[in-house]
Amino acid sequence: MNISSIVVQVLPKNYESVKEALEASGVCDYHFGDQEKGKMIVTVDGEGVEEEIKKLVAIQQTSNVLTADMMQTYQEELEGAIKELEEADIVPDMLNMDSVDVRDIIYNGDLRKKDFQGGV
Repeated sequence: MNISSIVVQVLPKNYESVKEALEASGVCDYHFGDQEKGKMIVTVDGEGVEEEIKKLVAIQQTSNVLTADMMQTYQEELEGAIKELEEADIVPDMLNMDSVDVRDIIYNGDLRKKDFQGGV
């Protein structure tokens, strides 16, 4: 499940009509806004990024919406990737290899993208 917040910009005079349209659309949930500034915050959810993007486009195409931009997002599928990275061994295997002479390592800014002059 993905959840994203979207900032919607409208003319202040159109605020109430856009708010009502978005609430009735079933595409998003309205949370709060500032009518004087013509800004409102809504959230969308979906099973994946594609579903969220379709909902964002629907909001952007709503009558009297000037702009609608995704601001914050939570993606469940990234949670697993982050956990995997956190659990990964932070010392690359090559640093524990006795057969590698440290003088033969060319640092490219990432030890996982290593280049050995002498080979391993």
